[in-house]
Amino acid sequence: MVTDNIEAVLEEFKRFGVHLGLERIKRLLAALGSPQDQFPIIHVAGTNGKGSVCTYLSSVLTEAGYKVGRYTSPHLIDWTERICINNVAIAPSDLEQVLLEVKAAVDPDFETPTQFEIVTAAAWLYFAQQQVDIGVIEVGLGGRLDATNVCDRPLVSIITSIGLDHWQRLGLTLAAIAGEKAGILKPACPAVIGQLPPEAAKVVLNRLNMQNCPSVWIEPSRRLEGEWVRFAAHHLVNAEGRLQPPQPLIYRLGMQGDVQLINSATAIAALQILQQKGWAISEAAIQKGIQKAQWTGRIQWLDWKRDRILIDGAHNGEAARALRQYVDTLKPPITWVMGMLSTKDHKGVFQTLLRSRDTLHLVPVPDHSTAPPEDLAQLAQEICPDLAECAIFEDVFPALDAAQETGNQVVLCGSLYLLGYFLKSYNDRFFRETFVL
Repeated sequence: MVTDNIEAVLEEFKRFGVHLGLERIKRLLAALGSPQDQFPIIHVAGTNGKGSVCTYLSSVLTEAGYKVGRYTSPHLIDWTERICINNVAIAPSDLEQVLLEVKAAVDPDFETPTQFEIVTAAAWLYFAQQQVDIGVIEVGLGGRLDATNVCDRPLVSIITSIGLDHWQRLGLTLAAIAGEKAGILKPACPAVIGQLPPEAAKVVLNRLNMQNCPSVWIEPSRRLEGEWVRFAAHHLVNAEGRLQPPQPLIYRLGMQGDVQLINSATAIAALQILQQKGWAISEAAIQKGIQKAQWTGRIQWLDWKRDRILIDGAHNGEAARALRQYVDTLKPPITWVMGMLSTKDHKGVFQTLLRSRDTLHLVPVPDHSTAPPEDLAQLAQEICPDLAECAIFEDVFPALDAAQETGNQVVLCGSLYLLGYFLKSYNDRFFRETFVL
């Protein structure tokens, strides 16, 4: 449970909003003794897949015996999820203490840091204090001007994917967004690049060449018989003998959906680069770590009342395509329970997910800039006029109750913040049923 003091400290900086730039975070970290320079990192950017790749990396490196800091965003339920060591979230008391240390280092004579910069500085400081062996650091927004982009020599830089998301801040085209994400690439530092649209790939390749970065370009692993998949060799660019070709590996996935074929392959390629740098990571550690990895709210099955429901963020077009690919393996029709933020691509998500005879239950996303369910209902019926039903609910829980009455497979999606709201109640209910007599 996050303490009131944590919320009070973070609320104090919330009013400064999203303000990209590195000057404030660099000044703050310098006042804290430059903790970002006290341990090596893997830096992970991308439109989708960042969280899964960070989870795979953290899981494998933990399995290999290292002390691993992992910083991700956003959280689903509370702030402690963002800062983990060996896959265990920071204790609320420790988060409170480190946030107070960061707050005390803020110079009142200069521009005030944003809330994200405060939390990011807290992560750097905590990992340095705990003397982690390595940090797995997820970009918050974009890359070039993101508060995590303060290390000159990452062990590996990763760009998982590039799509049209956060275009209001990153640019209206894939090329513009790619330019921002490619800003994490550092001179001569190896990079792992996921599957990118041609327009984005061209920008990233130019940046790699300009920075003289050896790189591995990833193809998805391939399914074999049963639960096994195969990671194979990939394309090397500008290697100049500094990178060895990726080595084949047979392994099993712990997370659902074909999207994990590319996410796991991306992580394995990065891990093999670490092996080449002398890190002691066995094949068995990679296999065990990949299979153990779990990332909440991404194509995840949960027991809810009398049925099993599927939950997934699916907060943009690319994430919706990954969910749709998995849902196509299920029995139709589907009952969707959805809420979306006002800034998202509502049309693209509906076009990707909805099918004839599906049922759609629309809800607001609490405590965030939600798209009005009434507007979403009108758009959904224009896009898919053959819906069996399109209904509006004031909250996700009556929507789920009604969804279970349809007899269809229920899928809750559309916003990570909506999932967080649901999961907080879900976890509270589990605690009561498990521990309260």
